[in-house]
Parts: sequence; structure tokens; C-alpha cells
Amino acid sequence: MFSLFKKKTPTITDTLACIGADMHNHLLPGIDDGSPDVETSLYLMDHLMQLGYSKIYCTPHVLGEVHPNTPQTIEAAYQQLQTAATEKGWNVLKGFSAEYMIDYDFESILEKENFVPLPGKRVLIEMSFAVESPNIREMIFQLQTKGYEPILAHPERYPFYFDRFDKYESFLDAGADLQINILSLAGYYGKPSQKIAEKLLDEQFVTWVGTDLHHDRHLAALIKLAADKNIIKRLERIKLLKNRSL
Repeated sequence: MFSLFKKKTPTITDTLACIGADMHNHLLPGIDDGSPDVETSLYLMDHLMQLGYSKIYCTPHVLGEVHPNTPQTIEAAYQQLQTAATEKGWNVLKGFSAEYMIDYDFESILEKENFVPLPGKRVLIEMSFAVESPNIREMIFQLQTKGYEPILAHPERYPFYFDRFDKYESFLDAGADLQINILSLAGYYGKPSQKIAEKLLDEQFVTWVGTDLHHDRHLAALIKLAADKNIIKRLERIKLLKNRSL
């Protein structure tokens, strides 16, 4: 059980309602490095709702032998959580997809189209934080060729782009959307990521904002962020139209 359950945590009600939908999180129980069980998932969901989120789409990792999830394993975990949420009278869960690591394994997944996209045939993709995926451009192209809309997860966290801001624009030119983690705006992942996230917002390069919520430490940081009036004002100024259309 997470340590957060053992103490009272103040909640800033509805502050993040301007975002509406959380389209990137790791709330499905027991299938990746996120929530370990249904009880934890429900606790995290409860706080997301209190913060103002009205829709949640679950996106566990799909990463080789580390998190070898399939549409079947993801759906099974989702149905388990959906049943528990329904018993509580909650209607916040709206679907599931995954966060797909762009590596050579993904080429096989894409070829067989053995994945579940977000609404609108959107596919959330990521890279290692250590090195750029050598096939990232080709996979973005192939996704589009097959009629999918790629979304690059947390680009502000890739250190190999910190000194190459032109790379972010090149992803947009290639047809990919950019999704930042909301906690980057609070410096949770360090100052360089915070500066990039802020600049991406200022340049209006951001289409999606996700929590990337894994555990109680993320939740505590999210609650603290929700009380920061400057961050909230920044979020309220941007138009996350696609977020609301999920």
C-alpha cells in the first residue's frame, strides 16, 4: 500500500478542470510500473476527479520483455478497474490504449496493427530517456500511412533534445502531436524539462497535457501543483481542444 494512504492529503477541488481529460497515466492495476492493485487505482482516480478531471483514458507501457502488454492484457486490467469504478458509481473511465515504446519491437506491432489506439486513431508513443529511437521518424511516417495520428509523449523529458529546440518543430512538421507531462511545469523532472515544457507551451507546440500518474509521489506533486496559481493561469491560457474532444 502506498504511503500516501496513511496520511491526510489536502485536495484543491476542480483546479485542473481546464484540462478535462487525462489521456496519459498508468492507473491500470498490476500490469506495469504504475498502480499495483485496484485499491490504489481507485484512490488515485478519486483524487484526479477531485482535481477536476472528468475523463480518464488508461495508457500502460508496452515495452518489450519489461512490460510485454498486449491489447488482451490491457483490456483485462481495464475491465477489472472499470467494474470496481462502476460499483462506486463513477463514470470517469472512458477507455484504454497504451504508451508504446518506439523500438524495433514496435515495427512488428505496427505491421500487424496489434494495438489499441486512443479515440480518433491516436497512438501515444515514447522513446528511451537515454537515446533517441533510431526509427522514430519512420514509425511516425508509417503510423500516418496507416491512418493513425501519432502523439509523442513527454518530449520535454528527452535530454538529447534540450539543446536542439528545432527538433520539436520537426516532429510537428512530420505530423506528430506533442504531449507534455503536467508535472514538468512544476519542475518535478528537473529545471531543464521545466524550461522546455514552458517554452513548448509558449510556442503553442503542445496539443496534449497528461499526468503520467504512476504512484503517490506523483499524486502529491500534482496536488501541490494544483495550488500554484501561476501554473494554473498558464494552463488556462492554452487551448487544448483535442484534449477536450476525447
